[in-house]
Amino acid sequence: MEIVKYPDPILMKKAKPVANIDGDIQNLVDNMSTLMYQASGVGLAANQIGVAKRVIIFDIDYKEKGKDLTVLINPTIVLAEDRVVSEEGCLSVPDFEGKIPRKKYLKVHGVDRHGKLIDIEAEDLLAICIQHEIDHIDGTLILDHVSHLKRNLYRKKVEKLMKKAK
Repeated sequence: MEIVKYPDPILMKKAKPVANIDGDIQNLVDNMSTLMYQASGVGLAANQIGVAKRVIIFDIDYKEKGKDLTVLINPTIVLAEDRVVSEEGCLSVPDFEGKIPRKKYLKVHGVDRHGKLIDIEAEDLLAICIQHEIDHIDGTLILDHVSHLKRNLYRKKVEKLMKKAK
Protein backbone atom coordinates (compact mmCIF):
# COMPACT_ATOMS: atom_id res chain seq x y z
CA MET A 1 0.00 0.00 0.00
CA GLU A 2 1.04 3.55 -0.56
CA ILE A 3 -0.35 7.02 0.01
CA VAL A 4 -2.62 8.13 -2.82
CA LYS A 5 -1.67 11.46 -4.40
CA TYR A 6 -3.69 14.24 -6.01
CA PRO A 7 -5.40 14.09 -8.57
CA ASP A 8 -6.56 10.53 -7.78
CA PRO A 9 -10.41 10.61 -7.84
CA ILE A 10 -10.76 8.66 -4.57
CA LEU A 11 -9.48 11.75 -2.74
CA MET A 12 -12.53 13.70 -3.91
CA LYS A 13 -15.00 10.94 -3.01
CA LYS A 14 -17.08 10.97 0.16
CA ALA A 15 -16.19 7.87 2.18
CA LYS A 16 -18.82 5.37 3.33
CA PRO A 17 -19.52 4.74 7.03
CA VAL A 18 -18.02 1.62 8.59
CA ALA A 19 -20.83 -0.78 9.51
CA ASN A 20 -18.74 -3.55 11.03
CA ILE A 21 -15.36 -3.31 12.74
CA ASP A 22 -13.80 -6.58 11.61
CA GLY A 23 -10.36 -7.92 10.72
CA ASP A 24 -10.32 -5.91 7.50
CA ILE A 25 -10.78 -2.66 9.45
CA GLN A 26 -8.07 -3.72 11.94
CA ASN A 27 -5.68 -4.41 9.04
CA LEU A 28 -6.64 -1.08 7.46
CA VAL A 29 -5.81 0.79 10.68
CA ASP A 30 -2.48 -1.04 11.03
CA ASN A 31 -1.53 -0.27 7.41
CA MET A 32 -2.58 3.36 7.81
CA SER A 33 -0.49 3.86 10.94
CA THR A 34 2.58 2.23 9.35
CA LEU A 35 2.30 4.49 6.30
CA MET A 36 1.59 7.62 8.33
CA TYR A 37 4.68 7.15 10.50
CA GLN A 38 6.87 6.21 7.51
CA ALA A 39 5.80 9.44 5.79
CA SER A 40 6.31 11.50 8.99
CA GLY A 41 2.66 12.58 8.94
CA VAL A 42 0.48 13.48 11.90
CA GLY A 43 -2.78 12.17 10.44
CA LEU A 44 -4.17 9.98 7.69
CA ALA A 45 -7.60 9.13 6.31
CA ALA A 46 -8.51 5.76 4.79
CA ASN A 47 -9.16 7.22 1.34
CA GLN A 48 -5.56 8.44 1.32
CA ILE A 49 -4.57 4.80 0.93
CA GLY A 50 -7.34 4.05 -1.56
CA VAL A 51 -10.08 2.83 0.80
CA ALA A 52 -13.31 4.87 0.81
CA LYS A 53 -14.22 4.19 4.47
CA ARG A 54 -14.83 6.72 7.24
CA VAL A 55 -11.67 5.90 9.21
CA ILE A 56 -9.08 8.44 10.32
CA ILE A 57 -5.99 8.19 12.49
CA PHE A 58 -3.81 10.85 14.05
CA ASP A 59 -0.87 11.32 16.39
CA ILE A 60 0.51 14.82 16.86
CA ASP A 61 3.21 13.78 19.37
CA TYR A 62 6.49 14.19 17.48
CA LYS A 63 8.62 12.94 20.38
CA GLU A 64 7.05 9.51 21.03
CA LYS A 65 5.51 8.33 17.78
CA GLY A 66 2.90 5.65 18.39
CA LYS A 67 2.28 6.56 22.03
CA ASP A 68 -0.74 8.77 21.29
CA LEU A 69 -2.08 7.16 18.12
CA THR A 70 -5.82 7.71 17.97
CA VAL A 71 -8.17 5.82 15.68
CA LEU A 72 -11.53 7.41 14.97
CA ILE A 73 -14.15 5.54 12.97
CA ASN A 74 -17.26 7.30 11.63
CA PRO A 75 -16.26 10.63 13.22
CA THR A 76 -18.74 13.46 13.58
CA ILE A 77 -17.96 16.99 14.67
CA VAL A 78 -20.57 17.90 17.28
CA LEU A 79 -19.19 21.29 18.27
CA ALA A 80 -16.74 23.67 16.59
CA GLU A 81 -15.82 27.08 17.97
CA ASP A 82 -13.55 30.01 17.28
CA ARG A 83 -11.47 30.42 14.17
CA VAL A 84 -7.81 30.02 13.37
CA VAL A 85 -5.83 30.14 10.15
CA SER A 86 -2.76 27.96 9.91
CA GLU A 87 -0.25 26.76 7.35
CA GLU A 88 -1.08 23.19 6.35
CA GLY A 89 0.43 20.56 4.14
CA CYS A 90 -0.88 17.15 3.14
CA LEU A 91 0.67 13.77 2.38
CA SER A 92 -1.69 13.40 -0.60
CA VAL A 93 -0.91 16.88 -1.95
CA PRO A 94 2.91 16.87 -2.03
CA ASP A 95 4.92 20.08 -2.29
CA PHE A 96 1.95 22.26 -1.44
CA GLU A 97 1.18 24.36 1.62
CA GLY A 98 -1.60 26.81 2.17
CA LYS A 99 -3.13 28.99 4.83
CA ILE A 100 -6.28 27.10 5.76
CA PRO A 101 -9.12 28.45 7.93
CA ARG A 102 -10.23 26.01 10.62
CA LYS A 103 -12.04 25.96 13.92
CA LYS A 104 -9.76 26.32 16.93
CA TYR A 105 -11.79 24.06 19.25
CA LEU A 106 -13.75 20.88 18.50
CA LYS A 107 -15.79 18.16 20.11
CA VAL A 108 -15.82 15.02 17.99
CA HIS A 109 -17.82 11.83 18.42
CA GLY A 110 -17.00 8.41 16.93
CA VAL A 111 -15.81 4.93 17.79
CA ASP A 112 -12.31 3.54 18.30
CA ARG A 113 -10.83 0.48 16.60
CA HIS A 114 -12.55 -1.78 19.14
CA GLY A 115 -16.01 -0.29 18.58
CA LYS A 116 -16.00 1.70 21.83
CA LEU A 117 -17.79 5.05 21.67
CA ILE A 118 -15.42 7.95 22.21
CA ASP A 119 -15.74 11.69 22.49
CA ILE A 120 -12.71 13.86 21.92
CA GLU A 121 -12.22 17.50 22.83
CA ALA A 122 -9.46 19.08 20.80
CA GLU A 123 -7.93 22.47 20.30
CA ASP A 124 -5.14 24.08 18.32
CA LEU A 125 -3.00 21.58 16.35
CA LEU A 126 -5.08 18.55 17.34
CA ALA A 127 -8.32 20.27 16.27
CA ILE A 128 -6.73 21.32 12.98
CA CYS A 129 -5.46 17.79 12.34
CA ILE A 130 -8.85 16.20 13.04
CA GLN A 131 -10.64 18.67 10.75
CA HIS A 132 -8.08 18.01 8.01
CA GLU A 133 -8.64 14.24 8.21
CA ILE A 134 -12.43 14.55 8.39
CA ASP A 135 -12.23 16.77 5.30
CA HIS A 136 -10.49 13.86 3.55
CA ILE A 137 -13.27 11.38 4.29
CA ASP A 138 -15.76 14.02 3.13
CA GLY A 139 -13.89 14.29 -0.20
CA THR A 140 -12.38 17.70 0.53
CA LEU A 141 -8.71 18.55 0.05
CA ILE A 142 -6.68 21.50 1.34
CA LEU A 143 -6.74 22.68 -2.27
CA ASP A 144 -10.48 23.27 -1.84
CA HIS A 145 -9.73 25.81 0.90
CA VAL A 146 -7.36 28.02 -1.10
CA SER A 147 -7.92 30.51 -3.91
CA HIS A 148 -8.75 29.35 -7.44
CA LEU A 149 -5.45 30.84 -8.60
CA LYS A 150 -3.34 28.88 -6.11
CA ARG A 151 -5.34 25.69 -6.80
CA ASN A 152 -4.95 26.07 -10.58
CA LEU A 153 -1.22 26.74 -10.32
CA TYR A 154 -0.79 23.54 -8.33
CA ARG A 155 -3.00 21.56 -10.73
CA LYS A 156 -0.93 22.76 -13.71
CA LYS A 157 2.30 21.86 -11.91
CA VAL A 158 1.00 18.33 -11.25
CA GLU A 159 -0.20 17.93 -14.85
CA LYS A 160 3.23 18.98 -16.11
CA LEU A 161 4.97 16.48 -13.82
CA MET A 162 2.59 13.70 -14.89
CA LYS A 163 3.33 14.40 -18.59
CA LYS A 164 7.09 14.25 -17.92
CA ALA A 165 6.68 10.93 -16.06
CA LYS A 166 5.02 9.26 -19.09
